[in-house]
Amino acid sequence: MRTDLKGTQCENTFAGALSFMRRKYSRDLAGVDVAVTGIPFDCAVSHRPGARFGPAAIRKASAHFATGPIWPWKFDPFDTLAAIDYGDCPVDYADAPSIDATIQAHVRPIVESGAYLLSLGGDYYCSYPLLKAVAAVHGPLAFIHFDAHRDVEPSDDRVQDHGAIFGYAIEDGVIDPKKSVQIGIRTTFEGEGDFGMTILGADKVHASSPGEIAEIVRKVVGDNKTYLTFDIDCLDPAFAPGTGTPVPGGLSSYQALSIRRELTDINIVASDLVEVLPAHDVVDITALAAAMVCAEMLCLRAARVSRKS
Repeated sequence: MRTDLKGTQCENTFAGALSFMRRKYSRDLAGVDVAVTGIPFDCAVSHRPGARFGPAAIRKASAHFATGPIWPWKFDPFDTLAAIDYGDCPVDYADAPSIDATIQAHVRPIVESGAYLLSLGGDYYCSYPLLKAVAAVHGPLAFIHFDAHRDVEPSDDRVQDHGAIFGYAIEDGVIDPKKSVQIGIRTTFEGEGDFGMTILGADKVHASSPGEIAEIVRKVVGDNKTYLTFDIDCLDPAFAPGTGTPVPGGLSSYQALSIRRELTDINIVASDLVEVLPAHDVVDITALAAAMVCAEMLCLRAARVSRKS
């Protein structure tokens, strides 16, 4: 039974409590640097449902990376970070309109404590109340968005749609579009505007090195407090078939991870990963990719904390 919030101990990958990277399940935020939580909600999808099972799949897959240093960082993030698994948000699947208030109430104690929030989705609508909760503490946020879709589809009546949320967030003043960058985009729709954000399409990413993309990101977000969000369909379906709206021509796992490894100097205060859909996964490769992305989010955080200390 784990008692310490820091450090790593050897456990079988095929057994034990399936918390994220074997962290202690707890709601006690005293002394906590990072709190990981799941949002098992998928009532706002436009195509395949099932992302409510994403948090459990990511946790299970994360056991593969829960022992020792993470490559290529050459350190264990839990030597630096006191981390817990905060459990899942208590979603009422029969009352979808309540999800905004439910998610904000669930994560508010984490954000107000000063801990870094890492959220596991769930469909992308979850990110909208998460952003509102983080911005309520930190103010308008710079924004880094990995995705195949821009998710700014216009809506006059604010429908509960995972494809419209970042337009809402900009209209609400939650994220600053001039300090926001979208990476891996490879879809369009009628009436779409850029909303003032920097858009790095998949073709731009494929034609550039990870370092070149990261340099653009740094110039856009600067040293502002930043929210990093990752839709797993940013990856090509060859690397992430288990998602709700897969789009060919996407990033490889290597490209996405390599770009993010260059962002250690960015002040990321919270992050999420969404749209893992286990029912359409193949031998867990989507869940594994998602767990690796999340593990490296914590490596980014650990590297920044170490640099400041």
